[in-house]
This record gives sequence, C-alpha cells and structure tokens, in this order.
Amino acid sequence: MVIAGADVGTECVKAIVATGDGKIVGRSTVATRGYFQDCFQEALGNALAEAQAQVADLQSVVVTGFGASCVPLATLVVNETLCHARGACGQLQKPVTLVDIGGRGPRVIRVDEHGVVLSSKSVRKCAVGVGNFLMFISRRLDVHPTRLMELATSAAQPAPVGSYCSVFAEDEVLALLRSGASAGEVALGAMYSVADRIMEIDSLQGPVTVSGGVCEYFPGVVKALAERSGCQVEVVPEPIMAGALGAARYALDAARTPEA
Repeated sequence: MVIAGADVGTECVKAIVATGDGKIVGRSTVATRGYFQDCFQEALGNALAEAQAQVADLQSVVVTGFGASCVPLATLVVNETLCHARGACGQLQKPVTLVDIGGRGPRVIRVDEHGVVLSSKSVRKCAVGVGNFLMFISRRLDVHPTRLMELATSAAQPAPVGSYCSVFAEDEVLALLRSGASAGEVALGAMYSVADRIMEIDSLQGPVTVSGGVCEYFPGVVKALAERSGCQVEVVPEPIMAGALGAARYALDAARTPEA
C-alpha cells in the first residue's frame, strides 16, 4: 500500500508519500508560485520519485490547505485544523495547545490527550499574511529570512511594529527604517508583532506546541511567543510538514477502510 498526503499552502506546497505501515518513504516541499495544481504536481512528483513509486500506485491521496480545492487527484479533502492537530499532536498522548503558524495566519488549537480537536481560533482577517509580512521584512533588511533571528539578537529592544493589520505593519516598518531604527530593532519588532497577533487570538495554556512553516524559517517568532506568553513553547519535528503528515495519516485511514 502506498498513500500520499499534501498541504497546499499559500507559501509552500508540502507532500508526503508513505507505505501502509505508516513509514514515510518520500517527502517534498516546493515554493508556491503560479497555479496551485502545478505546484502540487511538482511536490508530489518529487516525493514519489524519492519513494520510487508512481501516481498509479497511490491508493489514497488526502490534501489540506488553502489550495486544496485545486487538486483534482485528491480522494479526500480534510480541513487544516484537523490535519495539523493530527500531524503535530497525534503521537503526544497528552492535551496540548497547538499554535499553527502558517504563511497566511496563525491559529490556536486546543487538542485533548487523544488528539481530538476541542476548539480552534484563527487570527482576525486583517492580521493574516504572516509569511508574506516576514518575507517583506527580510527583503527590506536585505537578508535571507533565516537571518532575521541573527539580526534580532543584536537589538537591545524591539522597534514598535503593530500587530493589528499586516499592511499597516509594513508601512510602520518603512517609517521606522526612514527614521533610523536599526535593522536588528526592526527584525526583533517583526518577531514580536507576529507573537502579539497570536496572543490576541486566545490565551495560551501550557504545554504549548508549535507547527507550521513560519516557526521553521523564522525561529525568532517562537522565542518571542515564549516571552510574551510566559509558557514553555516546543516546536514539533519538521514543523513545516505537520499538515502534510496529518493528511497522510488520514490517507492511511481511508486506504485501510474497506469500501461498503
């Protein structure tokens, strides 16, 4: 048995290919550009090549994410909350507060010890676009995104970057740079801006676990979130793949369930 799970996100498309025993034999991440279906085909093709399998071998394909509806190959579409909860918390066997920090916007998900979602709250619409916001900051500071944390550690305090609106926050960054704020202060301010958006969604109760591409590429956000919340914050292994992993687990369930 071979199955696939994919998370078709606004910033990246992630795909996982696994065998019937749950072993991951192929994975891929590609940047989202152009049409979602083309990016999905590329990511799935890469994962299948690593797994030495073909599309015809797949018994189940489950997709999630913003562009999931653009994947005609999917046998099932599952919402992002369920997939991230299952991918990030399915093996923890304890209740957690899961913070999924994806490219569009973060969400706070409360999960019980069985991996069942108890509640889910998302950032307000005007504060979405976290991934784009941080990429914008990187471009303005002329550094690779992974160096934002390095810049941030050089600052004694964060520059005041608002969290209410992504567009306004970008304007604030331009004004800060014009007024002479250091690159480090702006980088640190951007990290805290994202952390503040998350704190405005809901109060965090430990243990707190984080998934999503933002915490993989921008680890300073996790540190800022821990400081803002006062909680110990753990990052799941391969956080960018959590949604795709959850989708793959749903695909395994579907493949194992005999048809009526």
